[in-house]
Amino acid sequence: MQKLISYPISVIYYLCFGLTLVIFHPIQWICFNLFGYQAHKKSVDYLNFFLVKCTNLVGTTYKFENRESIPRNAPIIFVSNHQSMYDIVAMIWFLRRFHCKFVSKKELGKGIPSVSYNLTHGGSVLIDRKDPKQAIPAIKGLSEYIEKNKRSAVIFPEGTRSKTGVPKPFAQSGLKILCKYAPSAYVVPISINNSWKMVKFGFFPVGLGNRLTFAIHTPLKVSEFDFEELIEKAESAVVKGIKI
Repeated sequence: MQKLISYPISVIYYLCFGLTLVIFHPIQWICFNLFGYQAHKKSVDYLNFFLVKCTNLVGTTYKFENRESIPRNAPIIFVSNHQSMYDIVAMIWFLRRFHCKFVSKKELGKGIPSVSYNLTHGGSVLIDRKDPKQAIPAIKGLSEYIEKNKRSAVIFPEGTRSKTGVPKPFAQSGLKILCKYAPSAYVVPISINNSWKMVKFGFFPVGLGNRLTFAIHTPLKVSEFDFEELIEKAESAVVKGIKI
C-alpha cells in the first residue's frame, strides 16, 4: 500500500529535487568563480538545506546524535556505513561547520547538475574504483588538505551502499592513507540508520515516512592508536550502532 501511495508523491518530490539541483548549479558557478571558496561553500550548504526540505515532502525526518562530541579546530575523518545518497545530503547540511569533503567514485563527477560541480570544485576527490593506484595520490591529497585547513573528510569504507542496511566489511586502504597523512586528525565513527529505506523500492518510488538517524560515536585521535586498533575500534562502533 505504501508503494502505491508513494507514486504520485514521488513525482512531486523528484520535480522539486531536480529543480533544486538545476537552480543551484549556476549559483554554485557564480559563487565559485566570482567570490571564491567561502561563497561556494555557502551555496553548497543551502543547496543541501533545500534538498533536505525536499525529502520532508515524503515524510523524511533526521536526527543527529552527539554532534557536540565532534572536536573543533582539528582535522576530522568521518567514517560511516553507507545506505543511500541521502547520507551525503544530510551530512553536508547538518555537519556543515566541519566542511565535509567526500571520497567519491569518478562517475559522479560529471552529468549531475550541482552534485558533479560540487564534487569537482568543492575539495572532494573522485576515484576510479577499477584503478587503485589512481586513488592513492587523490586520497593523499585530500588528507593533506584537511590536515592543513582543519576540515573534514568523509569516507564510506564499505566501498558501496548497503541496500538492506546490513553493514559490509570495511576496506582499509582509503582510511589508512587518510590517517597517515593527517596525523593530527580525529576519526569520528558514525552509524547511519534507515537511509536505505528511502530507496527500498529502487529509484522510484521513494520510501515514505522514514526517520534517518546518525549516531556519532566517541572520536578517536589518530596519533593515539596504531592503525589496526584504530580501524577495529571505528568499525566496531559503526556496526554496533546499526539497527536492522
